[in-house]
Amino acid sequence: MFPDGKMKAITLSYDDGVEQDRKLVEIINRFGIKATFNLNSGIQSNAGSFCKKDLVVRRMNIQDLPSLYKGHEIAVHSLTHPHLEQLEGETIQNELEQDKLNLERIFNAKVQGMAYPFGTYNNQVVQAAMCCGLKYARGVVSTHRFSIPQTPLEKMTYQPTCHHNEPTLLSLAEQFLALKPDKPQLFYLWGHSYEFEADHSWHIIEEFCRLIGGREDIFYAVNAEVLL
Repeated sequence: MFPDGKMKAITLSYDDGVEQDRKLVEIINRFGIKATFNLNSGIQSNAGSFCKKDLVVRRMNIQDLPSLYKGHEIAVHSLTHPHLEQLEGETIQNELEQDKLNLERIFNAKVQGMAYPFGTYNNQVVQAAMCCGLKYARGVVSTHRFSIPQTPLEKMTYQPTCHHNEPTLLSLAEQFLALKPDKPQLFYLWGHSYEFEADHSWHIIEEFCRLIGGREDIFYAVNAEVLL
């Protein structure tokens, strides 16, 4: 059960610390929704730009981030965003441990979770994450479900309800709103904020937040508040 006896929660998870997060944060704050932002501290600057479609995506410089993400959660996304499962054990450990330490220093807050870069991992990556003191980790496979992980391994291999580009996003939201559960249920949405700009689809997240925000029976949480 969530605070105040609520049985439903929603959380968002967005990756890479890019300029479009500014607009995303403004939207979700307006509707009282919270998110976890997964950052790559080793390349977290404008110099870490990359291209998606015709859009040049710029990562934000570190000094602006604590104020921007105030009220939300910060989590590990690895130091340099590699395919972790393709690396040797010591390198995996360094990618996760150093990112965690950097983020805790930058934000002066405990970092408890992560999102796997590209959503890929293997047993070695999961074990390295746990050894670093991380308690949950997110993949990228849509489940279309609202279940909450129970065991430590389930929390380290958690898959979200859906990506924001899911064609049935709003119908899933309506289904979630209609629930009258007798056990806790979670709507977990993930994505990259630059996709809204690249796809000309900012209206999607606005519609979703307008639909699902401001409900008295929903706990609006960061990832750690519902996965731990």
